[in-house]
Amino acid sequence: MKLSKNNAGLEAEKLAATFLANHGLKLVTQNYHCKYGEIDLIMRHAKTLVFIEVRLRSNSQFGSAGASITPQKQQKLILTAQHYLQQHGDCQCRFDAILMNKAEASHIEWVRNAFDA
Repeated sequence: MKLSKNNAGLEAEKLAATFLANHGLKLVTQNYHCKYGEIDLIMRHAKTLVFIEVRLRSNSQFGSAGASITPQKQQKLILTAQHYLQQHGDCQCRFDAILMNKAEASHIEWVRNAFDA
């Protein structure tokens, strides 16, 4: 599937949600926003709530998709997830990443427990 320039991020999130649903996860919400930041996808995997960062790189000239999840970005994701849990109830959770390269959009790398909270 070729991703358009204007909607590449949204298309990547849709691809990721479909990919994860095909692996047994259920979508809870998409693009959760609060004052700390945004979480692309929140899904449930059995009894675990999974906060998912979707990263799409158009090329690797400035590093890989995974390398773009900096410690600062991780901290924003953690704060946003904590806010979500305060609003919706505390439960077991983890942080995953879906990594894609625009040139190979059909290749999806799923990194479970991408970083520790």
